[in-house]
Amino acid sequence: MFSLAILWGVRTDNVNPCRGVKRYKEQKRERYLAAEEHQRLGKALDDARSAMPETVNAFQLLLLTGCRLREIHLLKWEYVFLDEGIIRLPDSKNGARTVQLGESAVDLLKRIPMIAGNPYVITGRKDGGHLTDLEKPWRRIRKEAGLTDVRIHDLRHSFASDALELDEDLIMIGKLLGHRDLKSTARYAHLKKEPIQRAVKGIDLKISAALAASSVTSPTSVD
Repeated sequence: MFSLAILWGVRTDNVNPCRGVKRYKEQKRERYLAAEEHQRLGKALDDARSAMPETVNAFQLLLLTGCRLREIHLLKWEYVFLDEGIIRLPDSKNGARTVQLGESAVDLLKRIPMIAGNPYVITGRKDGGHLTDLEKPWRRIRKEAGLTDVRIHDLRHSFASDALELDEDLIMIGKLLGHRDLKSTARYAHLKKEPIQRAVKGIDLKISAALAASSVTSPTSVD
């Protein structure tokens, strides 16, 4: 905060009182949904649709696209190109990017009504405005689904995890998530358990076979 204040010229003495202060170690969380949890969440969203359709639309888009919350929160119809199956975001965390849409995401967007005079996909109560609070309804929905430890951002993690399970490589997943470099995507690599298990089994077989061959070919000792 102080570094940014100096950069913006808000703090004119160019002194950062936090310089040299050791930061707390950040505990990264990588929670993602298993198939059964996806089903429970889907049911909770279906049950909530009649009471808060805009909110449910937002969460379903997050699940189906892997977008960041802000990217869906502030999504405008002018960014959506259903004929091409894409969303063109003029600005995101890492600048402009294109979001590819699957068939389910396109169908969902087609069902969302456009409100005259409102440019946003996820509309709020104020005329011409977007929905302002998704955290409170999310707590209600995740409680209903029995997923009280799941954050909204974990839906993005789940998208990456599912892509890994389908054998997509990290470069492709990085493009799908809008990462600037591979480092941001690499932290998901450990979620791809099956290839790691296959590699370990292959190495194990090779080494054990070599050890077995060695014991057969070794000369018998003579007293």
